[in-house]
Amino acid sequence: MGRGIRPVSAAERRTRLAVRHHLAPASKTTVAGAAADIIGLHGTDPASVYLAVWARTAAGQSDVEHALYTERSLVRMLGMRRTVFVVPAGLVPVIQAACTDQIAERMRRDLARRVQESGIAADGGKWLEEVGEATVQALEARGSATGAELARDEPRLRAQIVYAAGKSYGGPVNVTTRLLTLLSAEGLIVRGRPRGGWTSSQFTWSAAPEQARPPAAAARAELARRWLHAFGPAPRADLQWWTGWTAGQVRQALDQLETTDVDLGGATGVMLAADEEPPPAAEPWAALLPALDPSAMGWRDRAWYVGEHAPALFDRSGNIGPTAWWDGRIVGGWAQRKDGEIAIRLLEDAGSEASAAIAAKAQLLRAWVGADTRVTPRFRTPLERELAG
Repeated sequence: MGRGIRPVSAAERRTRLAVRHHLAPASKTTVAGAAADIIGLHGTDPASVYLAVWARTAAGQSDVEHALYTERSLVRMLGMRRTVFVVPAGLVPVIQAACTDQIAERMRRDLARRVQESGIAADGGKWLEEVGEATVQALEARGSATGAELARDEPRLRAQIVYAAGKSYGGPVNVTTRLLTLLSAEGLIVRGRPRGGWTSSQFTWSAAPEQARPPAAAARAELARRWLHAFGPAPRADLQWWTGWTAGQVRQALDQLETTDVDLGGATGVMLAADEEPPPAAEPWAALLPALDPSAMGWRDRAWYVGEHAPALFDRSGNIGPTAWWDGRIVGGWAQRKDGEIAIRLLEDAGSEASAAIAAKAQLLRAWVGADTRVTPRFRTPLERELAG
C-alpha cells in the first residue's frame, strides 16, 4: 500500500454496517428508510422482504404490505445481477437504466431464440413483440391479473418452449412466466399483490407507470454513489459483483464520483471522498437476518463479517441462509421449526451477552411471525435444514 492511504479496519466497516443498515438499536428506521438506505431489499424470497424490514424497524407485516400494495412507495423489480429486489419507487428509473435495461435486452434475445427453436414462429422477435403488446393491452383492460388470467385473454401465452432439452429437470413449459418476467424487466408491467399471505410467491401483475429514465452512464454513477454510501468502503470488485456490471462500467461510474482509495488490511478499497470521517462507535447489537438479506449479500468478499462460517450458511449457488449477528459479525444461524420455534445455533463462542441478546431476538421474532405462519427459505442451506428438522 502506498504511504498516506488511510487504513480502514474491519471494526470500522462493521460499525458503518450497524448504522447505515439500521441494525444497531439506536439506528432503527421506517419501512421506506429500511429499503432506501441499503438501496433495496432482496425480493426473490417474499418472506425475506418482511423479515429484513422487521430487523430494522418496529413495523408489522401490514405496514410492509401498505408500502408495497397500497401506497406503492416500494416496488418489486428485477435489478442488480438479474435478481428481484424491492426498491423505493423513486429509485426504479435509476436501477432500470443502470442495470435492468441491459439484462432485458439479453432476455429478449434469448427468449426469441427459444421461440424459434421450439417451432412456435419463424421470427421469434416479431412474435414476442406482438404477443407482448397484446398482453400489456389485456393487463391494462383488467387492471390486475395473474398469468393464468392473462393466458385466457391472450392464448398465445400458452405456447410451449423447451428448456434444458434432454435434462431431467428440463422439458416443455408455457411461455407465460418467461414473457411476463421479460415485460417486467423492460419496465412495462410490475408485480402486484400476492395471491396469499406475506410468504406467498404467487403474484398478480399490473401495468407499470411511465417514468423517465436517466442516461445509463449517469444512472450507473448514481447507483455506485448510493452503494458506496451504504456498503463502502469496499474493493471495486465488490461493486462489480453486486451490480453485475463489467469492469469497464464500474470504472466509468467511479470516475464520475469524488472517491478516495483506502487500505482494507492488505486490499485496496474505495470510498466516497466526503465520507472519510470515521463513524462513532455503536453499542454492541444482535440481529437475526433472513435468507438473502442485503446486509449479508452486499459484498463479494465477506470474510470480514462471515469468518469461517460460510460452508454452513451458504448453498452451492452462493445464496446465504438465515443468520445470527453479533456486533457486526455473523456468529451463527437460525431456522423456524414446524412447531413455530425459532431455533438458534451459534457457530462460535461469542460470549454470554451475545447469547442472551440473540435468544431474546428469537423470542421477539417468533411472536412477530405469528402462530400460524411458517417461514422456509426458498434456497435451503446446510445449517437451516438441520435446525428446521
